[in-house]
Amino acid sequence: MNQQKNPNDSDMRPEYDFSGGVRGKHHEAYKAGTNVVFLDADVAEVFSDSASVNRALRLLVDLAKTQASTKRSA
Repeated sequence: MNQQKNPNDSDMRPEYDFSGGVRGKHHEAYKAGTNVVFLDADVAEVFSDSASVNRALRLLVDLAKTQASTKRSA
């Protein structure tokens, strides 16, 4: 049996305000396989946005690759 909730019956608290919300805003990104990662507070203080986190991680990956290739050739 398909039970649908009556739109007039709301469990929403009065302080919730979604009037500026956009339906499906992140749908395409999630469909593309976006990963959500939560940073600890001390790490989040260092990085101002996702671009800076990505830049640091790419540098770390490049360093790890360099270290791995150096160990193989030794």
